[in-house]
Formats: sequence, C-alpha cells, structure tokens
Amino acid sequence: MAISDEEPILVNTPQTLEQMSVDELEARIAALKDGIAACEREIEKKRAQKSAADALFGGGGD
Repeated sequence: MAISDEEPILVNTPQTLEQMSVDELEARIAALKDGIAACEREIEKKRAQKSAADALFGGGGD
C-alpha cells in the first residue's frame, strides 16, 4: 500500500527542555543519573582489571 500525500509522516524528534513538563524533566534526570552511575561502575571495573593485569605482568607505566 502506497503512502498518500495526506498521511502524516511521523518523525521521532526530540523535545527541547523548554517543551518538557516538570515530570518529564525529572524522569530525564533520573535516567541520566542511572546512565552516569552505570558508566562510573564500568570505569571502576576497567580500572580494577588494569590494576590486576599490571600487578600480574609488571606493568603500571602509563
């Protein structure tokens, strides 16, 4: 079935912060904080792995 000119094309455009409600902004902040926490956990995991590898193989000189 062909799309006619009258049918709207739905595009998922992000809202600007000004367009978002307080609830939407709070939800966005919570999601961003969750993402930051996940990144920080991954950084710590990678640092621990590097430290263990350096201790095993005598590395450590960056």
